[in-house]
Amino acid sequence: MNIRENISLARLQRIKGSVFINKWREREFTKQRKNLKREGEQPAFSIDERKLEEEARYDGLWVLRTNTDYSAEEVAFQYKQLWMVEQVFRAVKSVLETRPIYHKCDDTIRGHVFCSFLALMLMKELLSRVEAAGKLFEWEDIKRDLTALREVEILLNGGDRYFLRTELRGCCFEVLKAAGIAVPPTLHR
Repeated sequence: MNIRENISLARLQRIKGSVFINKWREREFTKQRKNLKREGEQPAFSIDERKLEEEARYDGLWVLRTNTDYSAEEVAFQYKQLWMVEQVFRAVKSVLETRPIYHKCDDTIRGHVFCSFLALMLMKELLSRVEAAGKLFEWEDIKRDLTALREVEILLNGGDRYFLRTELRGCCFEVLKAAGIAVPPTLHR
């Protein structure tokens, strides 16, 4: 368990007493100790209950500062949109392994970034269609359920060839329907 987890644990459980740390981590730890107070010269701290109660007033609240003329609701909406875009970019980078880019030529780098951006647009379009269909699914759930969808080829001794589709999991059917994609039959030739 690292120092931040110790602080979180102490805060959640409102542990009274001391939290001991190694000397070499003391400097890093003291930067994170806004709710702790030092006890003497030892590398020991205890929870400052007064500071903890003061900060508890702001639990669940967030503050945005802007230099625009937007209303508070519009600023909050735009901030949430930005957060969603950043989340989608992170997902695209992890799905397509955008980073690190091992290309050396400008054209291949542009192509790589273009493919990543195209994937982002396709993801956003799919999420928009799912939402327009009145469904709300998390991207990770959509990705997991679509990734689980497979079709395998079965070749029998007589030369007959069949294709077998895996069972649709979770939100897979609703997502395919919202995208206008027909679900292939479970078994076909």
